[in-house]
Amino acid sequence: MTATEQMLNEPMVAVNVGLAGFADPVRAAGAEVVSLDWRPPAEGDAELGWRLAGLVGDAEIDAANQRALERVQGTQPLWVDVRPAHEVISELGQNRLLLHAGPPIEWGSMCGPMKAAVVGAALLEGWAHTPDEAESLAARGDIDFAPCHDFDAVGPMAGIISASQPLMVVEDAASGSRSYSNLNEGRGRCLRYGALGDDVMTRLRWMGERLGPSLQAAVRSLPEPVNLKSVIAQALQMGDECHSRNVAASALLGRRLSAALAQRADLGGIEALEFLATNDYWFLNFSMAASKLAMMAGHGIARSTLVTTYARNGVEVGLRVSGTGDTWFTAPAPVVDGLYFPGYGPENANPDIGDSAITEVFGLGGFALAAAPAIVGFVGGSPRDAIRTTEEMASITVTRHRELQLPSLDFAGPPVGIDLRAVLDSGVRPTITTGIAHREPGIGQIGAGITRMPLACFVDALKAFPDSPKDKL
Repeated sequence: MTATEQMLNEPMVAVNVGLAGFADPVRAAGAEVVSLDWRPPAEGDAELGWRLAGLVGDAEIDAANQRALERVQGTQPLWVDVRPAHEVISELGQNRLLLHAGPPIEWGSMCGPMKAAVVGAALLEGWAHTPDEAESLAARGDIDFAPCHDFDAVGPMAGIISASQPLMVVEDAASGSRSYSNLNEGRGRCLRYGALGDDVMTRLRWMGERLGPSLQAAVRSLPEPVNLKSVIAQALQMGDECHSRNVAASALLGRRLSAALAQRADLGGIEALEFLATNDYWFLNFSMAASKLAMMAGHGIARSTLVTTYARNGVEVGLRVSGTGDTWFTAPAPVVDGLYFPGYGPENANPDIGDSAITEVFGLGGFALAAAPAIVGFVGGSPRDAIRTTEEMASITVTRHRELQLPSLDFAGPPVGIDLRAVLDSGVRPTITTGIAHREPGIGQIGAGITRMPLACFVDALKAFPDSPKDKL
């Protein structure tokens, strides 16, 4: 029997590359088929693919990424203070300026939830006395807008930060750099989701008049600042991924504050304790501020392909890359694939919104999903899917965290350092866990789920990436 005859008489095993449907006729004929999950690099753009090929394995870029990641991982985020926003971001006290989540956007282009949050902030600051007056102010251009990220700050969902709101101050122990975030409003109807009403405004005023001062007194009285990375490290081993699930981290932080808050009943410390006891989302904003501080440290490194910012304003999503400076690369915001509260569905959902995806950029959230098997009941999927997602994210990152560990992965660190090249070479899109806001203003959260970063942002970033270190950032 010839070799050809022998081959034809043996069971056939085929490898399918490309569309899964290509395997169906071969499988129907009785052959075993192994499907290879392969995508053409650079979204199939031949010219861009050749450029990408020239950057993959570039020793200079690899070294720049290592420098950037060393700075990122070397950051020690300390919660040192709580202060009114205008005291730490002076521009907020000089004019009618509001900071918002995501890349730059103006009033006329904003989505419903963000417009509602702008109205609420204008009422909170006393710029208007009714929602109609607030909308008229914004429509006339009498309110200025800027991304939170432009001021080293982050805000969840609509992300609106106004002058009187209390901000947490997070400082890097090594460099002294600082990042900021507003305080979490808790569950239910919240301004960050675009809810409006007396209940929302009453809580916001209480946060400024009582919660902020009591937290300020408490954190200033602690024997040493709270190291947020230490809290995150513990929480990852207790079932949190520190984006959509913060139950353990919130409890750990509350324990650190409880004695100091109890001693400041005159400033509302007992009220603060009662609020923290019911707010499982409390730590989210701290996780965001810590992640922002770390990624700031890795930003602006010449020849680095490290993604250092990813944010969404409900209309567009945008990212920034260490080696391309402060330029935003944007794409239309996708709709989140998730689970909805009773009475709501995808037709009610606003596209992806919020600065909270900075946690994924730092290797938390969707990148640490293996740490939080309980979350899959809230965003969909199974514990096995959670582990698979974290491992998939390792294929598009530079390294793993050395100070953070995931028990379900034999205590390996979460993947960190999204590499522009790896994303476009593999076609694997970074995963984000997030909440879902109603597209209409004034309603609020209607669910939670998982989404992925659009490849179009990465394509544009690659096109703009400098050809040599002499090119300006």
